Amino acid sequence: MDATFWTLMGLIAFFALLAYLGVPAMITKALDDRSDKIRNDLDEARKLREEAQTLLAEYQRKRRDAEAEAEEIVESAKREAKALALDAKTKLDEYVTRRTKMVEQKISQAEVQALQDVKAIAAERAIAASEKVLIDKLSDGGAALIKSSISEVKQKLN
Repeated sequence: MDATFWTLMGLIAFFALLAYLGVPAMITKALDDRSDKIRNDLDEARKLREEAQTLLAEYQRKRRDAEAEAEEIVESAKREAKALALDAKTKLDEYVTRRTKMVEQKISQAEVQALQDVKAIAAERAIAASEKVLIDKLSDGGAALIKSSISEVKQKLN
């Protein structure tokens, strides 16, 4: 009986003592508990991942909706700006047309007034020239009569 025999016996006794004290059951229980904890952690991680995917999908949908709404707002603003520009152009054209008509009316009134003034001056000068010619040709008695007639004609022409 040598030392290896006693070492083998000690090892077998040690394993028997461990089996008697329930160490394998404790190790198995610890490993089972550990695997249960890992399984629970994995389930929780899976649930969290699903929630995160759901939230991601919801936020992506909200982003798409917000982008669509922003596009719609931009398009609406463009349409409104075009309408305002067209309206402003129309009003400007109308204003220019009205102002042009007013200026044309003022010019025609000024032309009529100038023509009347020229006619009046021409008539006055013609009357004055006629008066001078008649006064020169007529005697002194007829001059007073001619002057009163010319004054009368002047009043009627004006």
